[in-house]
Amino acid sequence: MDREPNTRLADLFGLAGWSKGELARLVNRQAAAMGHPQLATDTSRVRRWIDTGETPRDPVPKVLAALFTERLGRVVTIEDLGFGRSGRAGRKQATDGLPWPPERTAAVLTEFTGMDLMLNRRGLVGAGAALAAGSALSSAMHDWLHTDPALAADAPRFDDPFDYNSIDQIGYDRYEAAPVGSQEIDALERSVEVFRAWDAARGGGLQRKAVVGQLNEVGGMLAYRHPEHLQRRLWGVAANLAVLAGWMSHDVGLEPTAQKYFVIAAHAAREGGDRPRAGEALSRAARQMVHLGRPDDALDLMKLAKSGSGAETLPRTRAMLCTIEAWAQASKGQGQAMRRTLGEAEELFVADRGDVPPPSWMQMFDAADLHGMQALAFRTLAEHDPRAAKIAQAHAKQALRLRDNGRQRSQIFDYLSLASACFIGNDPEQADRYARLALVSIKENSSHRTWDRLREMYRLTGRYANYATIQDLREEIQRVMPKAKNKGLGPGIGPVGSNLRV
Repeated sequence: MDREPNTRLADLFGLAGWSKGELARLVNRQAAAMGHPQLATDTSRVRRWIDTGETPRDPVPKVLAALFTERLGRVVTIEDLGFGRSGRAGRKQATDGLPWPPERTAAVLTEFTGMDLMLNRRGLVGAGAALAAGSALSSAMHDWLHTDPALAADAPRFDDPFDYNSIDQIGYDRYEAAPVGSQEIDALERSVEVFRAWDAARGGGLQRKAVVGQLNEVGGMLAYRHPEHLQRRLWGVAANLAVLAGWMSHDVGLEPTAQKYFVIAAHAAREGGDRPRAGEALSRAARQMVHLGRPDDALDLMKLAKSGSGAETLPRTRAMLCTIEAWAQASKGQGQAMRRTLGEAEELFVADRGDVPPPSWMQMFDAADLHGMQALAFRTLAEHDPRAAKIAQAHAKQALRLRDNGRQRSQIFDYLSLASACFIGNDPEQADRYARLALVSIKENSSHRTWDRLREMYRLTGRYANYATIQDLREEIQRVMPKAKNKGLGPGIGPVGSNLRV
């Protein structure tokens, strides 16, 4: 029976630019370095992998994943290469292999974090990858997210901890996988809070590798079957760490990597039976899309995030989801829809009586965040309707009054929203004041997103360039902007362009 070509491998092979003979030699060399000196691959075998969809035997898929990861500067998993664990290769799959079976979530998590750590060590940035469209992601995940998880399939049997059919293939470190108890999970949950606080204060750049490493370890723990209450908590830790890894990746500009982590987080949360957490993870992917100037994709993801969160979602969580949807609507200039959605967010926020403690991942969304998101939405809408600038200013000022001292990155965003709204509202004197307040602390933050928003504010200074104070401000921004980006600051627009409405 004729087999189908492996289109996934063919596409990546074309991007890598190797010849088939060169790839065969690299496979043999890499396999020897990984402890498999007996492996002998030739050109004809590589041709069969691509042209007829032949699936190579272990450890070749893992070797290929390592080679393509290093070559392309982004994480490439075994399934990205078209080598599915079901034994069928080359067939068209849902976007990014979604949705994978429940028993695959821990394996995908561990494999992806392992590859990401390898990239971290080699200093690669993953610029060659592309983001999946929001519509493709939501279509692939819709039915899966709306079904109940089956914890029984999450892991190998407790008395047989290693599933050799999958573990050899994905590269688990056998000495690391072990059952854990409630005290270990307590410690993991506390570590999440430490990482979350650090990210809020200083941005994602400095601790991203630590979070990815911790998530990799949790993936090994999930290779065991624990009692159900512990297994659910472990899935919760995995979801929280994956969201943090995604948010930190987004914060430093690793966009395709961030999107993958958000999807992994949604899977982990759903496996643990926490549908609201799964919806919140997808909302992070939607925020990423708005930041990158793709509001239609964001709205597709928000539709799934809201519907997939389930009836048990607390009002404050639903309010947070509404603010993201409103930001996407503002990016499209849909002022009436944006105002309606923000009104719903306000009603939900005040409806939350606090009688049910919020989950740890929602404790960051407080009144300051509500006003900060409203300021961002109205500031974004002001690009289409300048009358919205005054309302943006009011919300930004209220957010700043309410901000905790440990939320430095959010404070910078508030100052930049306020300064941008003042520029749009024809108040350059106040804009200059708030822009300089943002500059005071922006140099101490590792968040690339703060620089992205600074560039957008810089673009708005162009119409006031003949003012002496604004000219001084523009010169100071050019001095403090990271050198790699500085050359993109022309007379009126930064390198990210006007599509980034943040």
